[in-house]
Amino acid sequence: MSETQPSRILIVGAGSMGVIVGYFLTQANAQVTFLIRPHHIKDLDRPQTLYCYDDNSLKHFEGYKFITDPSHMGDEHYDYVVITLDASSLQNSVGKALVESIGATFRDSSSKVVLGSVAIGIRKWFLEVSGLKPEQVATGLISIHAYPTDRAVLEVHAPTNPALIAQADLAFTDRMGAGFILLDTALDVANGFAELYNQCRVSTAAVVPELDTTTKVDSLLAVMAACELVNWPSFSDLSQYEELWSITTAAVKEICALAIHGEPGRRAAESTTEKSLASSMKEWQKNMLSFDLQGFNRFHHGAKVNRQDRLHLRTCISLGEAEGKPMSALKELLERVEAHEQS
Repeated sequence: MSETQPSRILIVGAGSMGVIVGYFLTQANAQVTFLIRPHHIKDLDRPQTLYCYDDNSLKHFEGYKFITDPSHMGDEHYDYVVITLDASSLQNSVGKALVESIGATFRDSSSKVVLGSVAIGIRKWFLEVSGLKPEQVATGLISIHAYPTDRAVLEVHAPTNPALIAQADLAFTDRMGAGFILLDTALDVANGFAELYNQCRVSTAAVVPELDTTTKVDSLLAVMAACELVNWPSFSDLSQYEELWSITTAAVKEICALAIHGEPGRRAAESTTEKSLASSMKEWQKNMLSFDLQGFNRFHHGAKVNRQDRLHLRTCISLGEAEGKPMSALKELLERVEAHEQS
């Protein structure tokens, strides 16, 4: 990319993830445009203030543009279209119409798409609805944890500065290694986007094997379901609920062993124990400090994407049953969660 012609990026969705990704891309000298719904204009018609847990400072995000009408997506050329909507929003009737518009706009262009929505089979569905070519669409996961400060209040741990958080529109932490994980589908797209993103030098992108990543992500939602049942305790305390943890571990193993996860999933299912799963969760929480990980999970998985998580677990059950597996632990876990929600 020449310095005189910066990359142009269209980000579909301007929630927490979209804004944070946009911020890092502008640090890579990209020109960022958001596609948003009209009622979100009030959120983006001024520079954004971001609190970073990693260095306890405020970041200022400005210089972006936004459009509200999908028919204007073709008004200029975009090198990448980055979709940051959650899968539930992307696959409802409004989202499906948007995907059709994305396909009609970019099908015959050189623009590349990074699909950041997470769900089993989401890429196949996206390709079918959009009509885009498989080599044009890479899938990715955003491992940065970000939240709107006016909707979530997390426990403060030193050296976090609550006075600065109060000044911010969003707060975030980028402590998971790569902030943007690209799966090894459509490698040219994944590698090209990672190269661009890494020019920001304050966050990193990495291209990783698809099955290794989806095995971990898909099975993690069983742990989130267990956390909801006991009101999101510290991961250090979760394994003390012995019967629940036993069921949760069995459910994780059932998800890992699904055929869609291939050999990496089979190995994960064989090696996972109650002790190893508890240890990995504790290590995750420890590495995220001073960020309140379970407070974030309560907000995100317990409320924001709750419906999507439930659908995900039901899909895992259906896939397992189609393979002739009883999926008894995951069924038990999901039944408890749904009963808990109704109580």
